[in-house]
Amino acid sequence: MSGCDVFGLSTINSEELVYSSKMSAKVDNTAIQDSYQLYHHVFIFTEKGKWCVIQQGMNPENKYARRYHWLSNRIESFVDEPHNAIVGEKGGKRTLDMTSYLSEEARKISVDLIKENPRKLKNMVGTLRKPGQSSLKEYGLKIFESQKISALVMPRNINWNAVRGAYEFQPKDYEEMLSIKGLGPRTVRSLALISELVYGKPPSWKDPVKFSFAVGGKDGVPYPVDRKAMDESIEILRGGIKEAKLGKKEKLGAMRRLQDFVPPDFEW
Repeated sequence: MSGCDVFGLSTINSEELVYSSKMSAKVDNTAIQDSYQLYHHVFIFTEKGKWCVIQQGMNPENKYARRYHWLSNRIESFVDEPHNAIVGEKGGKRTLDMTSYLSEEARKISVDLIKENPRKLKNMVGTLRKPGQSSLKEYGLKIFESQKISALVMPRNINWNAVRGAYEFQPKDYEEMLSIKGLGPRTVRSLALISELVYGKPPSWKDPVKFSFAVGGKDGVPYPVDRKAMDESIEILRGGIKEAKLGKKEKLGAMRRLQDFVPPDFEW
C-alpha cells in the first residue's frame, strides 16, 4: 500500500492492486495444481494502475522451476485463461488446470456444489472415497486402460470450516469462490473430481505450460546450455539496443546491463 501512496493512487485502485496480487498467487497455487510450489512472487505496477506479476514455483521432486506471467492489460478473468505465459518443462504427471477453457463446466458445477448444504458435499466425498479403488470403472466411466487412479483419488483433510464459510457466503462465480480464505487446493480438487465422477463434466488435466526454456540453464536444468542459440540471442538483443532510439548514455547503460548476463568469454 505504501507504493500506492507514492503514486497517489485512490483507495479503490489500491484495493484492486492488492486483490490482483493475492488472486494471481491463489490461482497459481490452488486453481492450477501442477506439482510446482510457489516460493517467489513479484508484483509490479505503474502510476496508472497497470500491473504485472511474475512468480516462480519449484517441483520438490525433480527441483525444476516454473514461472507464471500475468499482464493486467489482457486479464478479463482471473480464472479463465488469465496467463500471458507459463514457462517451464511439461510435467509427466496429470495436472489439474481449473483456469483452462476446457474446465468451464467444471467451474460452474464447483460453484453450484459449494452453494449446497455442506452435508451433501461431505456425503459425496465420502461415497467417492471407497477403500481399495484401483480404477474408475467402478463408477461406470469409460477410461483409458493406462490411466491411473492416483491422479483422481479424492483428497483427504478438506477444510470443512472453509466449505461452510463458502456456503454461508454463497459466491456468485468461481473467482469469488476461489477468493474465500481457507478454501485451498484440496477443496478445489475435490469439487473438480465430483464434477467429473458424478456429473460427467471433467476439468482440464492438461499441463498449461505455454513456453519452454530457450537455451537451458547454466546448471544443466532443465537441459544444458545451447551456446549457439545463446550467442544468437545475445546478438539479437545487442542489435536491438543499437537500433533503438535512445541517447548515447542510455544505450551504453543498456549494453552494460546486457553484458552482466553474458558469459565472460563472449566476443563483443
